[in-house]
Amino acid sequence: MSIITRAALLKAPYDIDLVERELVCGEDEVIVKNHLIGICGSDKSFYRGQMPPKTAEFRQDPKFPFYLGHESGGVIVEVGSKVIDYKVGDKVIAFGWNNNYADYFLSKTWQLQPVPEGMDMDLASLGEPIACGMYSGMNSGVQMGDVVVVMGGGFAGQIIAQCAKKKGASTVVVADVLDGKLELAKKLGADVTVNLKKQDAMEVVMGLTDGLGADVVVEAAGSESSFNMASEIIKHNGKFVFYSWVTQPITLNISRWHDDGIEFVNTCLVHHSWRERYVWTPATLKPVVKGLVDIKSLITNEFKLSDIKAAFELADKDDTAIKIVLRP
Repeated sequence: MSIITRAALLKAPYDIDLVERELVCGEDEVIVKNHLIGICGSDKSFYRGQMPPKTAEFRQDPKFPFYLGHESGGVIVEVGSKVIDYKVGDKVIAFGWNNNYADYFLSKTWQLQPVPEGMDMDLASLGEPIACGMYSGMNSGVQMGDVVVVMGGGFAGQIIAQCAKKKGASTVVVADVLDGKLELAKKLGADVTVNLKKQDAMEVVMGLTDGLGADVVVEAAGSESSFNMASEIIKHNGKFVFYSWVTQPITLNISRWHDDGIEFVNTCLVHHSWRERYVWTPATLKPVVKGLVDIKSLITNEFKLSDIKAAFELADKDDTAIKIVLRP
């Protein structure tokens, strides 16, 4: 059996459109009817023509034109003859580069996660980016009473900041260049916000810590300046928590990591094996299902899939849009 679906084809930088394509379910594959799709920062990079190096997790080597998308979830409508772990009707979360800007997508079973019992399908469809942010927040090493700085107030940064408060941080600082993101961070529980265009992060953090520096700094912005600022505001023997996906070479001054015994913590869930991900994802989504972390406030814009051009134009131009979603 095959299914005809609309799917987003990125023909060239800034040129995306819906086209029809046929999906044929292989013996070890399933076809999923999409519920909701999220625009990821990596998708924006592709849209702008910024291709990552073919290394590590991203082993594909995309060349225009290509189908894109990976943040989504839905219901299985067809299973291959050798599939034993899923059945038609199962609700799943996508965890792979499955060309998900579509009505339906094709997937290997190892690229899927079951939707936790009781999880809202809008949130489950964003299960991959939620799990990534939650994994970072839950494994950042934050202790009760810590001063924590989150560099970047995007989707993941907002989740990580909320996790830090839930874990007992006495002061959570969110730093960004956009007032809108900082206002949202305050609404969601951040104690202090820093507009990096208007304020000196070093001065603010040192003022909060009697000149010692932050116990934990989470880098969730992905820029060279953010990395270097994060390195400067950590205390002696503090923790540098790495979250963001940096696709291009940057210059770092890492002498402080050596001189002050900075602990480097990699919290990138999607960079682990699918076996680790399969164990960790239910744990990361459990607090979300219980309502301990506010995700819905991070969904700032919704479009129909048919309006994908407008959705990507907004994603490209409006940095205040935190999570843009498309509904088939």
